[in-house]
Amino acid sequence: MTPFELVEPASLGEALALLDPDDPAVRPIGGGTALMLMMKAGFFEPRRLVSLRGLGPGITGINEGADGALDIGAMVRLGQLERSPVIRRAAPVIAETLVTHSNVRVRNVATIGGNLAHGDPHMDLPPVLIALGAEVVAASPSGERRIAVENLVESYLETALGGDELITSLHIPSQRNRRAAYIKVTARSADDWPALGVAVSLAVENRAIRAPRIAIGAATETAMRLPKAEAALTGGASWRDTGREAAAEAPVIGDHHGSAAYKRVLVGVTVERALRRALAGVEIAG
Repeated sequence: MTPFELVEPASLGEALALLDPDDPAVRPIGGGTALMLMMKAGFFEPRRLVSLRGLGPGITGINEGADGALDIGAMVRLGQLERSPVIRRAAPVIAETLVTHSNVRVRNVATIGGNLAHGDPHMDLPPVLIALGAEVVAASPSGERRIAVENLVESYLETALGGDELITSLHIPSQRNRRAAYIKVTARSADDWPALGVAVSLAVENRAIRAPRIAIGAATETAMRLPKAEAALTGGASWRDTGREAAAEAPVIGDHHGSAAYKRVLVGVTVERALRRALAGVEIAG
């Protein structure tokens, strides 16, 4: 690796001041699990890394509001989320997803903010967070703004974040009275990168499905919702027909995990299975 400057600011304001929106060689670093691999491989040569480890409790907590909404600091490690009693109670699908996200060594170092800011489509959490309606809070010298997770990643390793912005927290609205599930398909072991990830979240009222959110990742350029499949499900389509609608709607791409044709078949099957898992034990009219 080429030499670089590592700075460790003590406050968020100081960290933001150390970033340079006009210099892509200046980057923040949280856990560094992805960034260090890119540096070792020579894909990224930083001039300055701004460590976020010393920014204090404002970005390291997991807080649940009275309504069940969650606010998670950007420096919370994935392993903390996996083991958190708050997460297991308020949004158990997150903890369940993380059990097979990479390996325990990575989860004990990687942070939720870094995971999302990296912008890699082959991740488990983005479709889950999209299905839950999550937003990130991003801070810059000019103030804060909220970005829906479904709008955060614009293309491969490219996000909507400015060069002088940092993700400071993740907000997840209350999931009370909703059911959710995530299923990943891998080409090798269960903790491998997903060839496809499907997340669903929905409510059931009077034996009818309400406000479904269906999201996929890994098989598309970015994680995304499938609104046509959601509309079909709301309109009374069977789980199998909803899966078929999702397969037709998704702009699937092929890669070393499988061809586009193979992944399109996977989308249909996996959406159906995710719906069955989310609705296990629930009686639905029809």
